[in-house]
Amino acid sequence: MTRPQGPVLFDLEDSAPRAAPSDAPPVPDPDEAPLPEGRAMLTIAALAARRPSRLARIFWGLLGSLLTLAISLAAWNFAVGLIASIPVLGYIVSGLLIALVAVLLVIALREMAAFARLGRIDALHRAADSALSDADLPAARRVTDDLVKLYAAREDTRWGRERLAEHRDDQFDAAALLILAEAELLTPLDAAALRQVEAAARQVAAVTALVPLALADVAVALSANLRMIRRIAEIYGGRSGTLGNLRLTRAVLTHLVATGAVAVGDDVISSVAGGSLLSKLSRRFGEGVVNGALTARVGVAAMEVCRPLPFSPGKRPKVRRLLATALSGLFPS
Repeated sequence: MTRPQGPVLFDLEDSAPRAAPSDAPPVPDPDEAPLPEGRAMLTIAALAARRPSRLARIFWGLLGSLLTLAISLAAWNFAVGLIASIPVLGYIVSGLLIALVAVLLVIALREMAAFARLGRIDALHRAADSALSDADLPAARRVTDDLVKLYAAREDTRWGRERLAEHRDDQFDAAALLILAEAELLTPLDAAALRQVEAAARQVAAVTALVPLALADVAVALSANLRMIRRIAEIYGGRSGTLGNLRLTRAVLTHLVATGAVAVGDDVISSVAGGSLLSKLSRRFGEGVVNGALTARVGVAAMEVCRPLPFSPGKRPKVRRLLATALSGLFPS
């Protein structure tokens, strides 16, 4: 068989026409990529703000009551049977059960005291709002007196209480008096609370950006936010127990969901690094920035809830400034 001489031609009449370069899809622009959403913090906010149905609350209440009754009867029968069979060991177990009940009562009393403290601060906050809206100077004086009593046992507020006592009688306007009380008593507490917010935002952002494990960012964000809210409550004098902290967290996140503050817009992100950070870093780092921003917003909301006085005009912390401080050095600028 002889080889054909010259070039070999193939008939392409049945083939599809080749697309022109102009028909190729455009190269995606990195600047138009969807921004990170902060899924960890959005998941936590959605779960915390979701209110269970009345039927679910009734079910869990009945189940808890039945389990408590069953455990109590089982422990009682166990102790009585042990006393009948082995008296010495039975009395030891009975003493342990009595000690356990005593500890549970102490825990219950502490939780009630924590709820009372939170209620006292909430009442102060509402009284201050009422005094400001009505321009009621006598009501504002009562609020400042209650505020001084709230912090009377704290050494870190002694200097502020003394200055407030010196200048209190010089104020003849409700707003001016409450602004003075805020400046003298709450300014150092605000600074301590802001440090807690910055630390929590930094931790959540770093873990989200650097730890690729599934649900690790959600777990860290949840624990960091719970710890931040508890410490902010302690700073303002509303030390909350376990149930009180959960209730406080639910109130804070419910408020954020209701006001739409759980969505971070371009203004917050651009304030971190001039609007070009997310285009230069990976999406994982962008998620870290957004989760840190949402944590900062939760912290500011917790300050508003735990603070005995509302923020005066211009005193409310800015999320942009908190992020700039918390994330400085954590991400390249």
